Amino acid sequence: MSDKTKFIDELSRRYSPKGDHIILGKGMLDGNVVTEVNVTIPLKTINRHGLIAGATGTGKTKTLQAFAEQLSHAGVPSLVLDIKGDFSGIAEAGKINPVIEERYAKTQLPYNPQAFPVELMSISGGKGVKLRATVTEFGPVLLSKILQLNDTQQSIMSIVFKYCDDKGLPLIDLNDLKKVLQYVTDNPQGKAELSANYGSIASASLGAILRSIVALEQQGAADFFGELSFDVHDLLEKRDGKGVVNILRVADIQNKPQLFSTFMLSLFAEIYMTFPEEGDSGKPKLVLFIDEAHLIFDESSKALVSQIETMVKLIRSKGVGIYFITQIPGDVPENVLSQLGLKIQHALRGFTAKDKKEISKAVENYPSTEFYNASELIQNLGIGEAFVTALDEKGIPTPLVHTFLISPESRMDVLDDVEILELTSKSNLVAKYEKVVDRESAYEILAKRMEQAVENSSPAQKTKPVKEEPGMFEKVLNSRQGRTFTNTLLREGAKAILGMLGLGARKRR
Repeated sequence: MSDKTKFIDELSRRYSPKGDHIILGKGMLDGNVVTEVNVTIPLKTINRHGLIAGATGTGKTKTLQAFAEQLSHAGVPSLVLDIKGDFSGIAEAGKINPVIEERYAKTQLPYNPQAFPVELMSISGGKGVKLRATVTEFGPVLLSKILQLNDTQQSIMSIVFKYCDDKGLPLIDLNDLKKVLQYVTDNPQGKAELSANYGSIASASLGAILRSIVALEQQGAADFFGELSFDVHDLLEKRDGKGVVNILRVADIQNKPQLFSTFMLSLFAEIYMTFPEEGDSGKPKLVLFIDEAHLIFDESSKALVSQIETMVKLIRSKGVGIYFITQIPGDVPENVLSQLGLKIQHALRGFTAKDKKEISKAVENYPSTEFYNASELIQNLGIGEAFVTALDEKGIPTPLVHTFLISPESRMDVLDDVEILELTSKSNLVAKYEKVVDRESAYEILAKRMEQAVENSSPAQKTKPVKEEPGMFEKVLNSRQGRTFTNTLLREGAKAILGMLGLGARKRR
């Protein structure tokens, strides 16, 4: 049996799932496309998470785009964290060109240019669906992690939340939380209530928490906390049988790591708490794609990294898959990397000793293969080519296969401003979340209470006349020039009167 025959026999057997599946491309051997080998992934294992890695310019974003398209075809919605801002073109149909013609001639697969249903989203005031959450929905534990509070401060935050719950003080936005902290710190009634029922709390600790909240506000979190809070079930939409591709544009993450941590923790927690257990449903309910994942792990708090590690282990039971897109596998923490079932590895470049170590580490994580010299070939993969290994329907890792990937059927470029405006103006979700709901919450309740306390504390103050605004004449007289003029006038007037009475000052002889 020749190597090619053996290759076709083994790879076709391992990459031919019986149930629903998506296709990523065709197998390659000795640099040639083997059309008999379809590299297909069973939908039932998509919720086992994955990784798309490779050096800059090797085609990761286009692979992500084609992957999201295949999921959409299968009726699976996705959420793409578009950090580079170059993914929105999936909302418009692609155009045939010589490069695509050549690629599909080699794969012998049909190319059908088409647009996909898209929702644009934002957490920082950009065009699209406004994503918000209330402080209460976060709870004291997640909020403490975001604010990077110590153990003592975390316990205080739990007491504050308990106090608000007992007193009927809704915590909607950060102004509510700040007002509560002010009330139990500066107001005698608030201090007494907190001390009597929950124990005394040092003002210094409350002040430290307040400073952390202000720091978070500086990154734009004031716009994120509020109502109408985002319902994660709105991520599960389908249109004409296709899963909607939800695109969250977060191009300014480098400047707002805490805000992004806030969103990620909120999203993961809300999905985990509200989605039902799926079991073995046959296909995922939702797939999350985190582009430029190295920025997430480098720039975000330890709390976010810890939460991702936990959620990757638990959230697949909810029918949700998480995929990280980054440059080298080492960008992803080992505890997360070990949980990823699908790996799509584009070319890595070995320019430095550190690069070569990363290449060796990546190859060591692949199943052994007799068809490729993986450590050498991984540095010479062409654009739009990748090593692929996945899980079959039984959860067993598939053989490593050099894959000639399909191209996106949508536009491989961004939407312009006019297209973005047209897309968002037609969106029901944009209209649903556009208006800010400002109902009575802790801020308004406590502001009224503190105002009433001031009025009741001193009855005399209630009848004290309100001082009128000074008139123009009074303002002039009170000015420096006015006072000089008045003093001179009085002095000269006094001299004249005394002279008339014969009491003027005696002249010196």
